[in-house]
Amino acid sequence: MGLTIERFTFNAFQENTVVVHDGNVCVIIDPGCYDRTEQETLVNYIEQNNLTVQAVLQTHAHIDHVLGCAFLLNKYKVDFYLHKEDLITLHSVSNYAHLYGFPAYTPPSDPNKILQGGEVLKFGEIEFEVFFTPGHAPGHVVYYNAETKSVINGDVLFAGSFGRVDLPGGDLETLKKSIFDIMFKLPEDTVVYCGHGIETTIGQEKRSNYILQY
Repeated sequence: MGLTIERFTFNAFQENTVVVHDGNVCVIIDPGCYDRTEQETLVNYIEQNNLTVQAVLQTHAHIDHVLGCAFLLNKYKVDFYLHKEDLITLHSVSNYAHLYGFPAYTPPSDPNKILQGGEVLKFGEIEFEVFFTPGHAPGHVVYYNAETKSVINGDVLFAGSFGRVDLPGGDLETLKKSIFDIMFKLPEDTVVYCGHGIETTIGQEKRSNYILQY
């Protein structure tokens, strides 16, 4: 069988957690599952499909994308991938989680797999090319899979919009460079899985995204 990409929407930020699997092994990208119900939803999907979790991958480490990280790492004892420039983002979450209504947030251990961009990651039949795409967060990356013509893009692009740049480490000109020089160079039929909201395509965003007005 080919690859399957499954999206779950979790937590008060309506963050999209993505599971990619080949029918045997899977990776979990940006786990936002905070409460027990959300965690059980994700675990049940993994168990019902008889999947072996091989890694937790982060596009970046803002609070909404890491709420379930410690839970999954403790449960599955797998590798944890994050770009080196977003370690500071990860470490800061504990300082403000309670202010956003997440008093039970548990910080994960530091990632044991530090990304720089340019890597090719392989898990079973799953292969990702990692692109460094800062601007929304200083260590933001995206995961491109040529087989499915898809990119797990976190909060770089949204359908008709783009990631906010008013958080620590954000910068509009840097984000624009990531979008124009990296994202918009992908094939136009590439499906973009966004950190919030629905999927889109590179071609659609090249034609109509609000970033074009800046």
